Amino acid sequence: MGAGDPGLATASERPGLLWWAAVAASFAALMILPSFLNIAQQFNISIVFILALLALSMSFLWGYAGILSFGQTAFFGLGGYGFAVLALNLGETTFSLFAAILLALLFAAVLGYFMIYGRISDIYLSVITLVVTLIFEKAIKSTSGEQYVIGKVRLNGQNGIPTVPSLKIPWHPAKELGIDGVFYLSAGLLVLVYIGLRLLLTTPFGRVLVGIRENTRRIELLGYDSRRYKLAAFTLCGGIAGLAGVLFAIWNNFVAPEMFGLKRAAEVIVWVIVGGKSTLIGPVVGTAIIQMLKTRLGSQAVGEWLPLILGVVLMLVVLLFREGLLPGIGGAAAWIYRRIRGSAA
Repeated sequence: MGAGDPGLATASERPGLLWWAAVAASFAALMILPSFLNIAQQFNISIVFILALLALSMSFLWGYAGILSFGQTAFFGLGGYGFAVLALNLGETTFSLFAAILLALLFAAVLGYFMIYGRISDIYLSVITLVVTLIFEKAIKSTSGEQYVIGKVRLNGQNGIPTVPSLKIPWHPAKELGIDGVFYLSAGLLVLVYIGLRLLLTTPFGRVLVGIRENTRRIELLGYDSRRYKLAAFTLCGGIAGLAGVLFAIWNNFVAPEMFGLKRAAEVIVWVIVGGKSTLIGPVVGTAIIQMLKTRLGSQAVGEWLPLILGVVLMLVVLLFREGLLPGIGGAAAWIYRRIRGSAA
């Protein structure tokens, strides 16, 4: 998935054969990877794929539309809670999956409409999405009483909703996805969303969106309604975050208010900054690096130092690679190649 991933300057270029070959090879590698992993390893890697989807929703919105939103975790939590409540009430998971994604999409559309068509500045938009995330977290935490019931499902406040059903195979309703099934599903959806967003950037919509990020006034003078494009991007990324939330609920068989939490919202920003917001593959790599680092450090009895260590890692990445890890490495490789080529000439 890494080769050919565009920065802002080349976002509108159509992917070449090398890019498609890299994507196909990456997908094939992911499909055969479970054969070499045990159940615990499949379980741990699956969450990286799911959280990478959440990071993708942020990187597309921030890196290409120029909208820094702290509300991706609100849509993430809505997707997870929506799936849990619907699946436990209906006893049917396929419909619940699509309905939960639609719930996140609709909420993103409504919230985005009032913010974007209200001509709220980018800074205040970020603040409002942060406030919405905090409101959701506090509201869910306050539902511990017995009166907080949706259908037959108690919200349980801080304790969350346990026993969230696994996804049932549509053509075989009596069979549920196991850990390997969740691995394949999350990996496949990550690749599909990545391809979809990359191709979207090559369309007129994607070109206008990048143009809005660069110079909104110029795009509007050319006759485009920037608000419509921003709202479409905000809604789309809300749906992707909702999809990640649904997959998280299926993976964990449990949802809790922490899905909406400020800590999760900050983590998404870190993943995107580390990987590089000017690419799509960068945040996926950033998510994998941070999550593996957390898992490794957490298993070595340094849990209380983990936030400090991650903070130092973030500072080093920002200081050494201002555009993020992947763009920085790519730029360094290009510089070395030019020097070698110049010396040879």
